[in-house]
Amino acid sequence: MSFLRRLSRVCAAVAVVLVGSPLAAGPAAAESYVRISGSGSSWSFNALNAWIAGVDQLGMRVDYDPSGSSVGREAFKNGTADYGVSEIPYGITDAGQPDPPPTRKYAYMPIVAGGSAFMYNLKVGATRITNLRLSGETLTKIFTGAITQWSDPAIKADNPGLTLPPRRIVPVVRSDGSGSTAQFTTWMASQYPSLWNAYCASAGRSTPCGTTSIYPVKAGSGFTAQSGSLGVAGYVKQETAEGAITYVEYSYALDTNFPVVKVLNKAGYYVEPTADNVAVALTEARINQDESSPLYLTQQLEGVYGNADPRSYPLSSYSYMILPLQTDKTFTKEKGHTLADFAFYFLCDGQQTMPRLGFSPLPRNLVQAGFEQVTRIPNLDDAQPPDISRCNNPTFSSSGENLLAQNAPMPADCDKQGPLQCGEGTGGAEEATPVAPEASGGEGAPAGDGGTAAGGEASAGGAAAGGPATGGAVGAGGTGVPVAGGTGATGGAPGSTGAGGSSTSGGTGAGAAPVVVDPDTGEVISGGGTAGAAGVGASAAGGTAAGGALAGAAGTGGTTTAGGTATTVGAAGAAGGGAVGGGVTQLAGAIPVSAAAAGGWGQRESLMALSALLLFATVLLPPLAAQLLARRKAGSR
Repeated sequence: MSFLRRLSRVCAAVAVVLVGSPLAAGPAAAESYVRISGSGSSWSFNALNAWIAGVDQLGMRVDYDPSGSSVGREAFKNGTADYGVSEIPYGITDAGQPDPPPTRKYAYMPIVAGGSAFMYNLKVGATRITNLRLSGETLTKIFTGAITQWSDPAIKADNPGLTLPPRRIVPVVRSDGSGSTAQFTTWMASQYPSLWNAYCASAGRSTPCGTTSIYPVKAGSGFTAQSGSLGVAGYVKQETAEGAITYVEYSYALDTNFPVVKVLNKAGYYVEPTADNVAVALTEARINQDESSPLYLTQQLEGVYGNADPRSYPLSSYSYMILPLQTDKTFTKEKGHTLADFAFYFLCDGQQTMPRLGFSPLPRNLVQAGFEQVTRIPNLDDAQPPDISRCNNPTFSSSGENLLAQNAPMPADCDKQGPLQCGEGTGGAEEATPVAPEASGGEGAPAGDGGTAAGGEASAGGAAAGGPATGGAVGAGGTGVPVAGGTGATGGAPGSTGAGGSSTSGGTGAGAAPVVVDPDTGEVISGGGTAGAAGVGASAAGGTAAGGALAGAAGTGGTTTAGGTATTVGAAGAAGGGAVGGGVTQLAGAIPVSAAAAGGWGQRESLMALSALLLFATVLLPPLAAQLLARRKAGSR
């Protein structure tokens, strides 16, 4: 990412805090708060850390120790933590050890949703693999020691576009009691009980093994155990840890710029745990609505595991805060006042930042239930929840449906189980991975009305850009990256002229211009034409098109040349598909040549101007003012 883009993001965040934050005004800013502390889940830590930073400017001092769900439940039970955070409730017998509930009164409250991701470190030569796909059975066999090599046929079956190395797999599990382990083992026990029970028995555990927060590690199995989410993620991202794979909240993969596995769901699609896919999956979660039950508001996930929606991520779940419902020698009404206001914040405004952090915001029904739980906390003034209609939660709609789930995009055709495989990176890894030509298929995601599916057939109103030339070459965007826009050039037979260009030079592409969008800011940069496809032995040079050009696909035996030069907007076109035997080339996105030519003053220019203003106000203005004052004093003497 360029320096300017990073600076723009930082300045945007500063601007929100200074002038646009909902916390910048209001009576709460004048209140005084007693410090509170909590302990528990590291799975939820990145969310809690963001919320704690958000309320700090209100004068709230909230501490949190991501020591793991098991430690957090115990600390709350002993009264050494004002609140706990866990993905599993009290009362579960874990590895033969019962976990009785506390004697102090308490309640559960969902705080955030997310997906248990499988972050990995794998290369073929110098190329990092960023598009790995695995079925649930293959994942379970990896984490039970039944599959030990990345070149295993079962992994190859999930990844038809990759040739993986005969490298040893290093499963990295949690060494401490954790909600992440409990979520993962609950899923394995539900979906693949014979594999999970056989492994547990070989590790000395009684069966049926069921849910456990402490992962059983068998001596000599080649597994590695690390403490905390930071521990397992930190181990996997090391250069020396090639071949390692772990389970961790999606947020940690985003933070470390590492890829995650696309997991096969019941609809036959490989998906990653984005906020949208998690929201879709959790529409089938069953929440205990019996207010008299000690497990009120806890989750039952069998429906999530079997959700047949193509967008659903199977290992999706909620995290809970454990709330005190009575005062004692360590928990006072003053602390209850702080905890209640903190909870009202993160149930509402705090949910806004969750998608960017790799979590999925709570739906309306759980926010409403959370408000009701918070009012049960002993408090100075019987705190009343805010008006839910004013709650800035990105999932809310007037109909009560979850907007994230409602508007979640469908997966690409190349994400469907079968001979094709998408090349784009997952998780925090932006770089794509080349896939074998026969697995790319020249097909992309279906376009919507008026849209374009790069290298494939478009749906109603759209057209395919740069389809494969006869002879097997792959069209532009053959890895399945969608391209917006209208009709593009089509590939020709070997030695023939592709529509919109000659077989030797490519020429100027025909049809409407595809839209080029800045991947960081979302700003539309330009549109442009597409060049024709080259014939046998030739290269698609990509003729000039107003607003940017997109090179055509190379023909059989041909080479690929980067896209043509933009004449008005300055966005260079993406390279076309590779020739047979030479792999495929990803649709790389536009490279801006002149941002000022992109049609006036946009978001990027505004952010750059704001950054300059902030730099002047905070760095240059104070010394200038000091010098001016010094001169005035000297002149008055």
